[in-house]
Amino acid sequence: MSVLGIVLFALVILISVSLHEAGHMGTAKAFGMRVTRYFVGFGPTLWSFRRGETEYGVKGIPLGGFVKIVGMTPQDEDADDPKAMWRFPVWKRSVVMSAGSVVHFILAGVAIWLLAIFSGLPNPALPNGPESQPAVLAVQPCVVKTLPLRECAANDPASPASQAGLRDGDKLVAVNGKPVATWGEAIEQIRPLAVGQTASMTVERDGGQQTVQISPAEVERKMTDGSVRKVAAIGVGLTSTVPYTVTYGPVDAVGASAKYAGSMVTATFEALKQFPQRIPALFSAIGGAERDPNTPISVVGISILGGEAVERGAWDMFTALFIGFNLFVGIFNLLPLLPLDGGHLFIAWFEKIRSWVYARLHKPDPGRVDYFKLMPLTYTVILIFGAFTLLTVTADLVNPISIYK
Repeated sequence: MSVLGIVLFALVILISVSLHEAGHMGTAKAFGMRVTRYFVGFGPTLWSFRRGETEYGVKGIPLGGFVKIVGMTPQDEDADDPKAMWRFPVWKRSVVMSAGSVVHFILAGVAIWLLAIFSGLPNPALPNGPESQPAVLAVQPCVVKTLPLRECAANDPASPASQAGLRDGDKLVAVNGKPVATWGEAIEQIRPLAVGQTASMTVERDGGQQTVQISPAEVERKMTDGSVRKVAAIGVGLTSTVPYTVTYGPVDAVGASAKYAGSMVTATFEALKQFPQRIPALFSAIGGAERDPNTPISVVGISILGGEAVERGAWDMFTALFIGFNLFVGIFNLLPLLPLDGGHLFIAWFEKIRSWVYARLHKPDPGRVDYFKLMPLTYTVILIFGAFTLLTVTADLVNPISIYK
């Protein structure tokens, strides 16, 4: 099932990318631009047919797709064609160049809407996930002192919470007299406690409050930044009292989906900003260190995650990965860098604004940007993207991220 899931997610990626190129083709044709080729895959042609002026087909290497629009720049060999793309108004070229990303956004939006109806979206009452839950305790029989976390073994020490008489269902309301409202606040107050010294824990039980004295144990735990530190623990988990997800009707799902999409877009931009600082962790993962789940992944890595989701029947997770992939690709493709679509958009509007400024200054129009002069920068971007892709693929093969690790 894992292999089937990997293949299935890879197929989903291929379809998404093919629809991306179809977005370019459809809008270009609608505006009257000449489109000569549309292929799924790269390499040798397996099958093709011609309809009108366009050849459609499938190639042997299923790693994407492409569309050929005649004369994207004035320097192209076919730029003299009367239906060349560069001859059209900038707004039409902008629609064509952004159409691929728009397709990704539409795919993500539809998937979020379906998820909201059938599986549910994160509960808005829990903005920080489980950490927003009330601190209703599930008392563990032991404490696992070192990572990775696992089931209790015979040689694990008994948990301080069980020794102090805490029970499942107790609601922690204060630590050393300081109020606790959520599970996140409970963790923040317990972890810095002094090991070997007693701390008072006040809990609600059977309508009243009780205070017990607990001596925390020292354990290794992973922090939110991925580092591992020694902290205090008392051997308790969280009993969920508020549902993590909420389902919606078809109409209500529209607004909920829009809010959820907005939060994911924000998270995507944050992830893009953090890419450079995550690169050292990728090298460490390749060298054998534990893989930080916040490090970037390639299409190989996300396909492996999709395989895990299918293996465990977690189709909501599979859909969430599909959503994240499409939002990321849609946003990334609009970055103002050649050879990305965003680079072409940036140049088109740079030319438009520059011509407007020169006209207001009563100077001759400087004309079009010479793409040949930008080739060194373009090749540099391609080289950086290629090296980054190689790095992430290697990390995903050697030390992949796991949903359930």
